[in-house]
Amino acid sequence: MGHVRNYAIGDVISRYKRMRGFNVLHPMGWDSFGLPAENAAIKHGTHPQKWTLENIAFMRDKQLKRLGLSYDWDREVATCLEEYYRWNQWLFVKMYERGLAYKKRSYVNWCPSCNTVLANEQVEGGLCWRCSAVVTHKELEQWFFKITQYAEELLSYCDKLPGWPERVLTMQRNWIGKSTGVEVDFAVEGTGESLVIFTTRQDTLFGVTFMSIAPEHPMLESLINGKPQADEIRSFCQRVMREDKASRTDEKQEKEGVFTGAFAINPLNNEKVPVWVGNFVLMEYGTGAIMSVPAHDQRDFEFAKKYGLPIRVVIQNPEKNLVADTMKAAYTEDGTMVNSGSFNGLTNSAAKEKIADHVESNRLGKRTVNWRLRDWGISRQRYWGTPIPIVYCDTCGTVPIPLDQLPVKLPMDVEFTGKGLSPLVESKSFRETTCPKCGGAARRETDTMDTFVDSSWYFLRYCSPNEDAAPFDKKAAGYWMSVDQYIGGIEHAVLHLLYARFFTKVIRDLGLFDGDEPFINLLTQGMVIKDGAKMSKSKGNVVDPDFIITKYGADTARLFSLFAAPPERDLDWNDQGVDGAYRFLHRIWAIVYKFSHHIRNVKPAGPESKGDPLYRKTHLTIKKVTEDIDREFHFNTAIAALMEMVNEMYDYTAKGVEKDRLRVLRSALEALTLLISPFAPHFAEELWESLGNTASVALASWPAHDPEAIVATEITIVVQVNGKVRSKLMLPAGTSDKDIETAALADPKVKEHLAGKTPKKVIVVQGKLVSVVV
Repeated sequence: MGHVRNYAIGDVISRYKRMRGFNVLHPMGWDSFGLPAENAAIKHGTHPQKWTLENIAFMRDKQLKRLGLSYDWDREVATCLEEYYRWNQWLFVKMYERGLAYKKRSYVNWCPSCNTVLANEQVEGGLCWRCSAVVTHKELEQWFFKITQYAEELLSYCDKLPGWPERVLTMQRNWIGKSTGVEVDFAVEGTGESLVIFTTRQDTLFGVTFMSIAPEHPMLESLINGKPQADEIRSFCQRVMREDKASRTDEKQEKEGVFTGAFAINPLNNEKVPVWVGNFVLMEYGTGAIMSVPAHDQRDFEFAKKYGLPIRVVIQNPEKNLVADTMKAAYTEDGTMVNSGSFNGLTNSAAKEKIADHVESNRLGKRTVNWRLRDWGISRQRYWGTPIPIVYCDTCGTVPIPLDQLPVKLPMDVEFTGKGLSPLVESKSFRETTCPKCGGAARRETDTMDTFVDSSWYFLRYCSPNEDAAPFDKKAAGYWMSVDQYIGGIEHAVLHLLYARFFTKVIRDLGLFDGDEPFINLLTQGMVIKDGAKMSKSKGNVVDPDFIITKYGADTARLFSLFAAPPERDLDWNDQGVDGAYRFLHRIWAIVYKFSHHIRNVKPAGPESKGDPLYRKTHLTIKKVTEDIDREFHFNTAIAALMEMVNEMYDYTAKGVEKDRLRVLRSALEALTLLISPFAPHFAEELWESLGNTASVALASWPAHDPEAIVATEITIVVQVNGKVRSKLMLPAGTSDKDIETAALADPKVKEHLAGKTPKKVIVVQGKLVSVVV
């Protein structure tokens, strides 16, 4: 039902915009590579392609089409088909030529029992999902995309996306994570090497009492090699690396570490400080090594207290009473520099610039900008993904496949045992090839691409899905792109959206597209909640859309999912709500069919009927529904307005309809059918035909309200006596304050509460309220 809600939101927008006269591209595709299909192949003894294509066919023909979603099926794409993934490879080669695709060593999850690399989602509680062996971390050569080259633009262009929720933009900015500070080289005693640290708090450099490095730090082995505690440190590192990175940096997580036996030299005071491995240090931030200043950093303070490491105050508080031995917590506020050599007496904010100058002028380091963002590792050691178009030749080295020889196809004749290496590694016919440069023997890259690559540019392919000479036609992309309205869950707020933005900028720089950003407006719809939790198979709280559609019809499923909550909010599943949506549609059906044969040959009402209450309600409803759809897609209040209109229609027709009012009724029924059509398209199609129309309701124009018709002819005045509501008056619009006061005091209910007393004061709020004080 989460899918139903997401797709229904997009379909309402699409149908509404078409009826308003826009050209609309409303496509559907299948992000169909990835681990689940490969796991299913292993579990069910079938090929992932067969499994995937059968699931696509079922969802398309048995589910999406039943929901009446107005997709342009001629533009359908599936990322697992070679006519799509060849362009993944084409873009990879173009990026490789520009230095944006490169290979380096990186840590991966390794199962020593299965002898294979595992994706993060295949590691469950530190154990292999297949054999329950303890997962270790291993360095392997991996392919990366250089997204960091676009970090500044990705960050600055967040300010050029006013149609995105601020929450999502904040998440993007935080993920990119720009910070300005200095890099400082701490020489490692006796090695000739240096640990490079990045800090935004150079004012605390004189307070460093130890160093902390990440378990994944590339210098770790050289620091501990030959030391008696080396095996203990390796064991600690393997344990920490299996832990979730978010929990490692959680403030509540216990701080742990081991001493490497190595020492580094603080270049500002030449002090020798011990180098520790800390569970709270990540390679993803800075350089993977940090200077630890326990007097002025709470995490370092807790670590120092736990392991008995020195604490030195270098920023004194205004009271001048900070003493390291008696401190209960780190001091993190501003103050005056102490124990900092020639910088003593300066405010720490002033010292920041002077210490940065000192570092640079003495060649101890440099000012720099650090990014939390890291280059995107795209290597996956599995079969069901886009093969990376690279071969390795003993003579020519690393060689990309020429563009005219793409695609590199996935072999279909491989076995899925779930044991050992990826089927591509085991496939001799795939692995062994010839070098495109020299014709000599070569071996193919057996890694496949991260499936985020597939979904990072698919929106451009929709513009010309049958283009065979390029990933897409530039002219078509120039017409349709950028996407006017993108709809997706908040779970995509960072990675998918960031990668899509990165790819768009790369594609722009390749000269294929003239835009800077892929999505102009973004709507992050809420989840569907049942029994207090997100609907999911793992929680066993799924409501099957097929069951709802079979029992109630697709339009009820759509209407409920759109009415129960605004699209950006979570929707609480409610069986009574589904019944309510079903009954509402029946009420519309009943009144349309009751009068459709009476009005078929009657012309719709015009401005001459503006005094009629139903005519006015009709045009008020047109205005309300139009504004609610345009105003951040408040479909729930738009549907509520339609419910009010239906109630008024029942009141209007309760005693039958006089002949001269049939025109007003026809206008109301037609407007109602048009207004409900984006929400309940099958239903509206039947009603539209019953009203005597021959063309599809989907081809009809959206109704426009008559401004004169919605001008009130009567107004409701609330009358209070001593602050309590005692009556309501219906008076002609434009009645003067004096006449309103007279009518209020003459009202029988008001007289009853006055009990013959003369009011002390009567206050008239024009057109709204009379307040009588006795």
